[in-house]
Amino acid sequence: MVGENSLRQRTLRLYLPLAFYAIFLLFPFLWMLIVSLKPDRDLLDTRLNPFLLPRVTIDHYTYLFEQTNFPRWIVNTFVVTVGAMIVSLTVSILAGYALGRLRFRGGNALGVAIFLAYLVPPTLLFIPLSQVVSRFHIYNTYWSLILTYPTFLIPFASWLLMGYFRTISRELEDAALVDGATRLQAMWRIVLPLALPGVLSAGIFCFTLGWNEFLYALVFMGSGAMKTVPVGVVSDLIRADVYFWGSLMAAGILGSAPVAIAYSFFVDHYISGLTAGATKG
Repeated sequence: MVGENSLRQRTLRLYLPLAFYAIFLLFPFLWMLIVSLKPDRDLLDTRLNPFLLPRVTIDHYTYLFEQTNFPRWIVNTFVVTVGAMIVSLTVSILAGYALGRLRFRGGNALGVAIFLAYLVPPTLLFIPLSQVVSRFHIYNTYWSLILTYPTFLIPFASWLLMGYFRTISRELEDAALVDGATRLQAMWRIVLPLALPGVLSAGIFCFTLGWNEFLYALVFMGSGAMKTVPVGVVSDLIRADVYFWGSLMAAGILGSAPVAIAYSFFVDHYISGLTAGATKG
């Protein structure tokens, strides 16, 4: 009897809320999948149950690959996102290490200032950044986004890594310095391997924001075949007041797949990295 009451309470307090939360999170993806597999005539037929699939088609997916530049958009987005992530992680690791491990006057204030820089909206930055991009003649090239995305990726990644670096024992690093290692060697061989969960969480964060970014991609690389997925989907699959819903949902499913794959592989490190950075930062 006690075991049944315990199971009932656990179901009510844990499993039911988790089930509701999972349905709430996964329903948009299920809806996109249903719409992407329906023929156009079924999408516009109000007599049909919108949650059922009486007929299945892959025409919307073939349309993306045969009649649009969707494969090129994927390549563009991947190149830009990975390039910006590498630049941002390199700078963030150095900045986070300096702010989290070294003691100097104004270090805490500088850490807060870096995080506040993340709160500056991109709508205020893209105008001066457009002048920089124009002066360096990199409009409509990969470099226009690889060099501008770090303006909003580095602040948060640095703040996150700063908090994670502070959780690592200083005695390990001090022992390496006593044994003759330089500060850079101690960081590379001792601190950085221990901070791998934090680095991975910062990398996933940079990858997600870079993959979904729209404004900079529209302004700096939004013409011809150089479009990214968010820009290409909006510009080519929405024409005036006509929405190609099947193709839009198919692009949404395919466009979200890389982010979902990244999270599925590194979810444990991502959670531990965010938790440590939040509690110790």
